[in-house]
Amino acid sequence: MKINNRLQKMILSAVFLALAYVLPFFTGQIPEIGSMLCPLHIPVLLCGFICGWPWGLAVGFIAPLFRSLTLGMPPLFPKAICMAFELAAYGATAGLMHKLLPRKKPYIYVSLLTAMTVGRLVWGAAMFTFMGLKGGNFTFSAFIAGAFVDALPGIIVQIVLIPILVMIFDNPKTKHI
Repeated sequence: MKINNRLQKMILSAVFLALAYVLPFFTGQIPEIGSMLCPLHIPVLLCGFICGWPWGLAVGFIAPLFRSLTLGMPPLFPKAICMAFELAAYGATAGLMHKLLPRKKPYIYVSLLTAMTVGRLVWGAAMFTFMGLKGGNFTFSAFIAGAFVDALPGIIVQIVLIPILVMIFDNPKTKHI
């Protein structure tokens, strides 16, 4: 039974990784808002919620690096590397919070908002560190713009979409997936 559950999580994680790879193709067709929708975040957050924190962490870390190394987008340094830390934090935090808190609707939002906050803070710390290594600087206003202002459409989509999908997948009637 435990092997079957692990295999199921591995397969679902592979599906979430594939979604993280292809979703930016759809949103990237509208360059003005494509990156603002944060298409990599959705499958990573879902992976954390549905498969658990280790899987969410792994998919989150791999997804931007895999896209960067195979497609050149996002650029590897510092963007994809910083995104790898950010998305790993999203997946791990969402999965850990969802495991620790009761499986009720308000706590899905608490888990999601906590993961989104932690991920953005990790991204900011990574950008500050890697930009410093590069000889540049990463200001607080650049952090606010990148983490919140520019990402607002994606934040809204995540707050609306993720809890609905988590409730569908977490429903005991749909646990056979």
